[in-house]
Amino acid sequence: MAKSRKLEELTASLNQIRPDPTSETASAVLQQVLSSKYSVAAAQAAGIVAQAELYAFIPDLVDAFDRFLIKPKDNDPGCLAKQAIADTLYRLEYSNETLFLKGIRHVQPEPIWGGTTDTAPRLRGTCALGLVRMNYPQVIVELGDLLADPEPEARIGAARAIAYSANDQGVPLLRLRVKVGDTSPVLSECLLALLQLAPQQSLPLVEDVLYARTAMALAEADQAEAAVLALSESQLNEAFLILRDWWQGIRDPQLRKTGILAISTLRQPEAIQFLLTLIAEGKPEDAKEATEAMGIHIQDQILWQRVCQAMQERQDAALKGLLEQMSKS
Repeated sequence: MAKSRKLEELTASLNQIRPDPTSETASAVLQQVLSSKYSVAAAQAAGIVAQAELYAFIPDLVDAFDRFLIKPKDNDPGCLAKQAIADTLYRLEYSNETLFLKGIRHVQPEPIWGGTTDTAPRLRGTCALGLVRMNYPQVIVELGDLLADPEPEARIGAARAIAYSANDQGVPLLRLRVKVGDTSPVLSECLLALLQLAPQQSLPLVEDVLYARTAMALAEADQAEAAVLALSESQLNEAFLILRDWWQGIRDPQLRKTGILAISTLRQPEAIQFLLTLIAEGKPEDAKEATEAMGIHIQDQILWQRVCQAMQERQDAALKGLLEQMSKS
């Protein structure tokens, strides 16, 4: 039977058991798929096991993971099966470090036009979370190595795992990563992790990044946006005042728009009142951006009514038209 035909049959069988994955028929199908060589189908089966919390399939998942580690670029292109299996085992609170250590150290270069690409960085991040959840004694060493991974996605996974660990030994690792510099998404995750682990200690460093007072190769705007995103996601009480003061002192149009949106995301009473005042009394461009930023709360009828009331205080047809358009969409 052609490979594509067999894969189609396995996928069809999985779709049939989704409504009742705990039946005897479903168990037989899941065992068949997890023991097969079809990584795409195995990834789907792992997802079903996770959703239904079928702990009895943990041994099958472990066996499949090890099998797909053999000639991985041929047997599991894209690392789809191993990633899905590791994620499922993490969700099922699997507590044997051997598999997660294999995963956090696994690199899978695959050919692309003009070279190769590593398809396993997400797997490494997932396995990092697995090691944290099971309280693996040497986890901080593994996370430190992962924070220096060549792939940005893996470094993001490391930062998230360090935050999840709630281990203050991760603070100096994160600070070093920030000071050395990185891409904007990685930098943002590291700053957010620092604000979760050691908020008061880390706020001065975040402000340094925000005001581009650190010696990084990253462009100033990207550096500032990374800090803005971290502050907005932190939900710290101090975040509003920091963002407000920074926003009031910058002139770059895109950064100002990013700052206003971050303030809206905080959803703190002071932050909301600041935006409502901008809508009612601010310069036309600031009022427009504040209105657009408040659009993320449009489903909150009480809050949106306050936006409408603030707009009524202005005699600005263009802005009122924007508000009407947003309300209808």
